[in-house]
Amino acid sequence: MENKKKLNLKIDEQVGEGIYANFCMITHSPSEFIIDFGRIVPGLPSVKIYSRILSTPQHAKQFLKILQQNIENFEVKNGEIILPGMPEGKDIGFKPEVQNS
Repeated sequence: MENKKKLNLKIDEQVGEGIYANFCMITHSPSEFIIDFGRIVPGLPSVKIYSRILSTPQHAKQFLKILQQNIENFEVKNGEIILPGMPEGKDIGFKPEVQNS
């Protein structure tokens, strides 16, 4: 049986209220990932960044995996998340090229 420790999460009131973000930009170096969350407002030419998360590449990959699992769990309960611009039954975006050798 796996021995799991309980973590006590502490969050102050302001952080607990959360910040709405409809923009995310990710940059990286050999030692870190930088994830910026911000908000785009129609009619304004700039994006205001509200939160920046710095992470190691290992933690960024762990985050990717746990986020993917949570999206899959959500879709099992609530149905597929449809992204804007994705007509049902039609392929969009990049297509792999097959090269014959």
